[in-house]
Amino acid sequence: MSVFHHPGRHRVAVLVRHGLLPVELGIPHRVFGSARSGGRPLYEVVTCTTESGEVRTEADVTVNVANGPEALAEADTVVVPSEHESDETWTAGRLPGPLADALAVIRPDARIASICTGSFTLAAAGLLDGRRATTHWDSAERFRRLFPRVRLEPDVLYTEDGRVLTSAGVASGFDLCLHMVRRDFGVAVANRVARRSVVPPHRDGGQAQYIERPVPAPGAAATVRAREWALARLHEPLTLRQLADCEAMSVRTFTRRFREEVGTSPQRWLLHQRLERARDLLERSDGSIDRVAADAGFGSAASLRMHFQASLGVSPSAYRRTFAG
Repeated sequence: MSVFHHPGRHRVAVLVRHGLLPVELGIPHRVFGSARSGGRPLYEVVTCTTESGEVRTEADVTVNVANGPEALAEADTVVVPSEHESDETWTAGRLPGPLADALAVIRPDARIASICTGSFTLAAAGLLDGRRATTHWDSAERFRRLFPRVRLEPDVLYTEDGRVLTSAGVASGFDLCLHMVRRDFGVAVANRVARRSVVPPHRDGGQAQYIERPVPAPGAAATVRAREWALARLHEPLTLRQLADCEAMSVRTFTRRFREEVGTSPQRWLLHQRLERARDLLERSDGSIDRVAADAGFGSAASLRMHFQASLGVSPSAYRRTFAG
């Protein structure tokens, strides 16, 4: 008998283990479980473990999980949260036997994602060898020592490399799951999920901005005015000099402050905002590709196509065909 009961929905299995942080179980259930189109649920989410039964959590509660690893064999997407009871995955970079057996039944074409230090499990399984990946910044050095064949990017909120995705600390699980919803069903659906969950549809920058650092000197200027100014003018050609002038800073000082506050460069941030604007326009309007390119600030359809292909792997026209409402 199938673990999933709703044909036509995207099937998500969340693999939990002893030492589960409850919020990391709630994130995929909340994000995927509230994704709808025309009132119709788009995902079916089930929880599973290596052996059905009671799972200890980091809190003073347990979770009774009815499904074993058979759910993994049917899933289109598998999400692996972290666990906080150290086993050989954490200490030696090896999978315990039952966990290795469970992961072995995942379909070759299934998408696999980790939250926080769940990336240790994917790495120990060899799923991240040669791929880009991230993990919680506080565990990055341990991860690097245990898994030298993984291309670790410790400053980002999440990574996507083929069918394997990873996220940084706990809250970045929201960012990763919303990203998957955007990939599957478009910006409008993901934005509705974000609003219902009262979280931003996309957070600027990476986890570099959350690493503990000395407190900035009193009176240090922010870059929020420049970002607000730019967002209102994405259709215009914008220069780094103009952004710096919004904060009455030199270009060099502004660039440094921006990276400290946002976790990325002004140019990369601006490109991302323009891509998000273009995606929204492609979904919600019937304007030509040239019009979308102009309104999003790319200047030409050729520039929009180049950046769209590099970022999303599809052309603007193909994206519109898939996601236009």
